[in-house]
Amino acid sequence: MITFGKRAMRIQRGNGFTLVELMIVIAVMGIMTAIAIPSYQTFMAQRRLNGAAREVMSDLMAARMKSITKNNRFRLIVVDTAQYQILDDANNNNAVDAGEAIQAKNIQTNYYDVTLSKTANPIFNPRGTATLGGTITVTNPRGSKYVIVSLNGRVRISDTP
Repeated sequence: MITFGKRAMRIQRGNGFTLVELMIVIAVMGIMTAIAIPSYQTFMAQRRLNGAAREVMSDLMAARMKSITKNNRFRLIVVDTAQYQILDDANNNNAVDAGEAIQAKNIQTNYYDVTLSKTANPIFNPRGTATLGGTITVTNPRGSKYVIVSLNGRVRISDTP
């Protein structure tokens, strides 16, 4: 017992954690982290795949709406496995001419492990229909998603082609 003036203060032993207890807690947390990391990586790969498919679908829907608004054709052109372009086909000839606006997109800017492929480059007409329907396949190590453009201009995402 230690006394300070009129007050007494007792020093007690055993208030706290021992080194062994702390090491056990750290070991358990390490094991839980080692189990959780692969699940988290799989989860994030699936999120990147879904996000990329939604981005492509959104760009296709925007092209369709612009074709109606501007009363001319819009075409999505898949350039390679990472890039695509949206062509504002002002003279409606389905070709890239001088003076026509092209918006270039790189899907790997936001989704580094995603690649693209296509069956056709969809063309949206001023009435909102599609001249060429087609499927744009979005792939990463987790699997594939298919962005499908039907001839009536509907754009949707599917797990099957």
